[in-house]
Amino acid sequence: MLLVLLPGMIDLSVGSGVGLIGGIASVLVFKHHFPAPLAMAVGFAFGIIVWSLMGKLIVGLRIPAFIITLGGLLVFKGTFWLVIQNQTVPVTTGTNANLYSLLTTYYFPRWSGFLLAGFVGAALVFSKIYSRRALRKEGFEVEDAELTFLKLFISIQAIFLVVIVMNQFRGVPLAVVILCALAFLVYVITQHTPFGRYLYAIGDNEEASTFSGISVQKVIVGAYGILGAIVALTGFMQTAYSGASTTTVGDLMELDAIAACVIGGTSLKGGRGTVLGVLFGALIMTSLLNGMTLLAVSPEMKFIARGVVLILAVWMDVALSRKS
Repeated sequence: MLLVLLPGMIDLSVGSGVGLIGGIASVLVFKHHFPAPLAMAVGFAFGIIVWSLMGKLIVGLRIPAFIITLGGLLVFKGTFWLVIQNQTVPVTTGTNANLYSLLTTYYFPRWSGFLLAGFVGAALVFSKIYSRRALRKEGFEVEDAELTFLKLFISIQAIFLVVIVMNQFRGVPLAVVILCALAFLVYVITQHTPFGRYLYAIGDNEEASTFSGISVQKVIVGAYGILGAIVALTGFMQTAYSGASTTTVGDLMELDAIAACVIGGTSLKGGRGTVLGVLFGALIMTSLLNGMTLLAVSPEMKFIARGVVLILAVWMDVALSRKS
């Protein structure tokens, strides 16, 4: 969601898309006996193509993203119900069940958790060194070396602490590794590539970006295409986590995603937002939802709480925009 909010767009269809793509893969695997990797490849292709087409409609016909993606929400929801025929498609039985469910049930051995932590720490150090050299090369100021070392030291300590805590249970879940890998990928895209800088520039001033030679249409279509791939991955994981593809998979996930982005400092007008902020916002939303479940809060109050959080998040965005 961050990738489309940065250029000032939005996507209300991701929740329905999660259910639809998860449903397509489930039906292919458990009813038509496709190999799980092939079914997932079909889901990825579907997500990238359909979301790229939505991006083309938005920028090509100058139709507001809100309208196109709202229509996508309804179309995807209806198509999803048709695909699973309004039935529950279990994903816990059959020859491909183990492979499909590994996305949310596999835990890395304890020793490999520390290896992963070391790899992530090394990647952070390399990224910081590369960033400092690039800034110096262009004549920009860089932060003090001692401060950089302190930040890296604390970050690496936190990573190893998380691994130690997880190893006290069953080890590092594959789902966490997927999350970290995806977050790192989006971070690299937004902070260390021309494409990422174009996203910020378009969100800040689309007209100036056009005059600067940026292909606004290609950038926005690309952002939606990447989002489509992420929606497909989320669909596989959400369906595997639920244990079945049902009509409720993905419900309201788009609102949770938008709220997480805005809570984390992403502007709905575009031009502002970071991956770390989105992760922080997602942590708050997840803690809220899980906390209400543990407290046995009624479904009615859960809806009210999510709505209040979304309203407060948008109010914070408006307040920050006025100050800036």
